[in-house]
Amino acid sequence: MSRPLLAIDIGSTKISVVIAEAKDDTIHVIGSGVAKSQGVRKGTITNIELTTRSIRQALADAKRVAGTVTNRAIISISGAYTRSVNSSGIVNIPQKEVGLNEIRRVMETARYNANIPNEYEVLHVLPYNFKVDDQEFIEDPYGMNASRLEVDTHIITTQKSNLSNLKKAVKSAGIEIENVVLAGYASAIAVLDDDEKELGACVIDMGGSTCELVIHSGNSIRYNSFLAVGSNHITNDLSMALHTPLGVAEKIKLEYGSLRAPSNDLIEIPVIGDENENHEISLEIVYNVIQARVQETLMILAKELQKSNLRDQIGAGIVLTGGMTKLDGIRDLAMAIFDNMPVRIAKPRKVEGDFAPLDDPAQSTVMGLLEYGAGGFTQYEIDSNRQMLHKKEPITADEGELPTVSTTSEHGDEKKEPLSNGDVKQTLADVVEKRESFGEKIKKMWHWMTQIF
Repeated sequence: MSRPLLAIDIGSTKISVVIAEAKDDTIHVIGSGVAKSQGVRKGTITNIELTTRSIRQALADAKRVAGTVTNRAIISISGAYTRSVNSSGIVNIPQKEVGLNEIRRVMETARYNANIPNEYEVLHVLPYNFKVDDQEFIEDPYGMNASRLEVDTHIITTQKSNLSNLKKAVKSAGIEIENVVLAGYASAIAVLDDDEKELGACVIDMGGSTCELVIHSGNSIRYNSFLAVGSNHITNDLSMALHTPLGVAEKIKLEYGSLRAPSNDLIEIPVIGDENENHEISLEIVYNVIQARVQETLMILAKELQKSNLRDQIGAGIVLTGGMTKLDGIRDLAMAIFDNMPVRIAKPRKVEGDFAPLDDPAQSTVMGLLEYGAGGFTQYEIDSNRQMLHKKEPITADEGELPTVSTTSEHGDEKKEPLSNGDVKQTLADVVEKRESFGEKIKKMWHWMTQIF
């Protein structure tokens, strides 16, 4: 049976909405819409009413194509006001077997041990290293015999006010929020393959006004950062350097923007303030302006990578995605700035459905949100709803409790109780004991009745 998915990427330059159906391991896109983003500046909401209007417009376009829509969405949140911390936790295993409940408990312990300010709210608790007794670097502790379980986690938080404004804008558009996902995390889901995750990779989503950087190593994200610079800054630079309107500067960037050898050709452009008057400029000036801005941006990102102290753990190198990566020659420049590390330009993985515009680096985040909703998250995770997700099956009970197992009582009533692997024997023993005690009560009652009558 297929399940509807609704993904909304709220960016600084555009709002993307995609409607899809998930069945087994496949995603089938049935509708998409894009609207110019309003009320969002450098990744944060600055006008709730305008943002709501943009969301409604993109949603209406997607619904018109799909013909239907679910009212529960997975939405992205920028890394603008996020703060991350690494934390560890340890729990004892009384039943000597690690089940989902024990993994959840140790992750909750790590979250509790983290020093999180009161004005911040947890978005993701991502475990990147498990330790069973004295064995380190356990890929998956599930089902193992152990007396002690430890975990190292990367916890991503965001300001409560920022998250509250984002949720209010979405709910005002008539949409309920199923989950909130960090934009850089979603982009990494959409573009990384299994080998890159295993070897370690740095994913940089270069958007219109922001750059999101995440480092994925081993089982999970180990580091994330944010830079409030994007391709719109190139447009602003061109407008100022060429004394031409922003709209013209954007067209010049798209048509002539290149980081390869400059051309000496001349082009005519209107003068800012008097569009009836044209003047000639050399494309070499355009090249120099773009080169300076992109080079500065990549150098700042290279410093962030160095700051993470994880440079030695990204064997797969740098993965660039986002609209800014469509600049001709950006890969070669990135390789030079990142000291000849492997660099590739990535598009989101193709899905079913005839929607060619989604096969674009600028759509990585929204496609990653779809994959997240279809189960493409990390192996274990505590999400923004404080529920624990498992790679193979989401745990949907309240507060991350285990899935319930149906049992039938002596009176024929259906009863649901959470069970873990370690509790199975005890649960069966309890059931037997309950049945025996019920039988004893019948015997005593029969004996009492025979004494009276």
